[in-house]
Amino acid sequence: MQKMITKFFILVFAFLPAFFHFLKTESEALCIHNKRANLRQGPGTHFEKLWEVFQYMPFKELKKKGDWVRIEDVDGDIYWVYKKLITYKYQCAVIKENKTNLRKGPGTKYEQVSWSPVDKYFSMKVLEIKDNWVKIEDGAGDQAWVYRPLVWIQ
Repeated sequence: MQKMITKFFILVFAFLPAFFHFLKTESEALCIHNKRANLRQGPGTHFEKLWEVFQYMPFKELKKKGDWVRIEDVDGDIYWVYKKLITYKYQCAVIKENKTNLRKGPGTKYEQVSWSPVDKYFSMKVLEIKDNWVKIEDGAGDQAWVYRPLVWIQ
C-alpha cells in the first residue's frame, strides 16, 4: 500500500508543472475601450510605441505586470498595453482581410452599407451573432453585418 501511495505522489508531482503551465498560458479576451491606445514593446511608457490602435480592437491577454497587460493580436504579434485602456465587458472583432464587405443585414442578399468595404484591422464591437453573421458597431456608432469567417472575435 505504501508503494502505491508513493507512486501516486510521484505521478502527481510529475504532472503538476504541466498543469500550472496550462493555467499560465490560458488567455482571456479583451478589447480596447478608449478611442485610441498605444501598444508598446514593454510594460511602461519608456518602451517604444509600436502601434496605435482604435476603440474596439480585440486582443488575447497573455499576462499582467503591474499596470500593464501583455497582449496578442490577430496576427500573433505581441504588445503591452496600459490596463486602464482595456475592458473585458464585451466582445470585439477585427477584420482579417482588405476590402471586406459590410452589409445591412445578415446575408449576401442585403446591400452593402455606405461605408463598405473596409480594410484589415478595422475594429468593431460585437452586438449579435446570428448563424454565420456578426452584427457589429464601430467607434462612430455605425452598425452593419459581416460574414463571421472574415473577422477575428475576442
